[in-house]
Amino acid sequence: MTTYPEVRMLIGGEWIAEGGQGAMQVVNPATEKAIGSAPKVSKEQLDAALAAADSGFAVWRDTPAIERYRVIRRAAELLRERAETIARVVTLEMGKPHAQALGETTGAADLIDFLAEEAKRQGGRIVPARSHAILEQRVTQEPVGPAVLLTPWNFPINLPAKKIGGALAAGCSAILKPAETTPASAQMLVECFVDAGLPDGVLNLVHGDPAMISEHLIASPVTRKVSFTGSTAVGKQLGVLAAQGMKRFTPELGGHAPVVIGESADFDRTVAACAATKFRNAGQVCVSPTRFLVARGIYDRFVAEFAARSQKLKVGDASSDESVEMGPLAHAGRVAAMTELMKSLGGEKGEIVAGGSAIQGPGHFFQPTVIAAPSLDSRLMVEEPFGPVAGIVPYDDIEEAVRIANSLRYGLAAYAFTASLDESHYLGRSLRAGMVAINHFGVGSPETPFGGTGDSGFGSESGVEGYLGYTETKLVTVAKAGA
Repeated sequence: MTTYPEVRMLIGGEWIAEGGQGAMQVVNPATEKAIGSAPKVSKEQLDAALAAADSGFAVWRDTPAIERYRVIRRAAELLRERAETIARVVTLEMGKPHAQALGETTGAADLIDFLAEEAKRQGGRIVPARSHAILEQRVTQEPVGPAVLLTPWNFPINLPAKKIGGALAAGCSAILKPAETTPASAQMLVECFVDAGLPDGVLNLVHGDPAMISEHLIASPVTRKVSFTGSTAVGKQLGVLAAQGMKRFTPELGGHAPVVIGESADFDRTVAACAATKFRNAGQVCVSPTRFLVARGIYDRFVAEFAARSQKLKVGDASSDESVEMGPLAHAGRVAAMTELMKSLGGEKGEIVAGGSAIQGPGHFFQPTVIAAPSLDSRLMVEEPFGPVAGIVPYDDIEEAVRIANSLRYGLAAYAFTASLDESHYLGRSLRAGMVAINHFGVGSPETPFGGTGDSGFGSESGVEGYLGYTETKLVTVAKAGA
């Protein structure tokens, strides 16, 4: 049985168990039972965290890049060593099957590794001058300053790791505010950096009310960068707050990813990949494939096979059964949202061919659900479901598929499966998204940028972009004395 740790905050190098605003309960979504509590930060404690980040930045920005690299790399090594324990806490807090939680944790270590390397690589560049009177034109990337990092519950290790890794590699200090439902996962990640030798104040951790915390931290003149992963609606609100202080803002927001499936695609491989990926983390993934656009010639067969695979998935409490393939939704509100979505279907709005109901008993479970032929104006095809629900629509030609795929303001990820090289190139050019994957679902490697367009946000994390997002460009140009 996994022991749930005592949840604390980290401010200026001091671990704090008492929150100025009391405490909040942490619940296992698979059992609906309390597993612990977390302190709720007060405004006074937030001010202390801001002061710590300010002083920590003064130290960390002047730390040689090779030293920053060594500390961050050591944190990644510790994360790998502790991955098994951390993954079990992730499963307790948000219900993800153990194998997925373990993969997320070790994958986060790879992200941190890559970003640590960027601390050594990003030395700037020399620009040739137009005159002999100019001795040098040097362009450098300097750390932007203390950063506020706001992360959700669905990837409680991966998402903070992207932000922390980029910020620390660039020389910034940071205050991390994770989701209220997954505080221990974030704490165990932060502990890896502390134990790796990170100076006091460089990384701080707070828990509590998200609206109060974000408003207070973003308004502070200490804060120079805000990175947020979450819903489009909240991202727009935070963007306004950041703009008022001219703060750098990187939002990674919602998605409603289309999957274009051509008639030439390897059918068995494609349907297997689509079903497995759709229901990963119970569909609670911003890049989850949701709108399946299938060539009419294989449509009926695809619907039948996809539905059959969804009904074979083992759903349950992954904290007590490692053979579970899909865990619970995050909280009761997500189950209610799925139930309301089902009520909006029927007739031309789409036929429920598999699932469609909450699972009775303890825990926030919903059946893996497949909807055939939903109308393009149905809620399912317009609003991000963020749950285990897939809509499958036929198309007659590839141009029609692209029009449907690009019909929403979301633009995070898009996918396609085809054996045609012409279609592959056409879809890569035409699908409007920050990330497009063809014949697979891989859009999240440490070396590549992760981000969207439109209502899915702007800017990128991971890759070299994940480092540069925490820097400002500076030009230094030097002329001969008396020139």
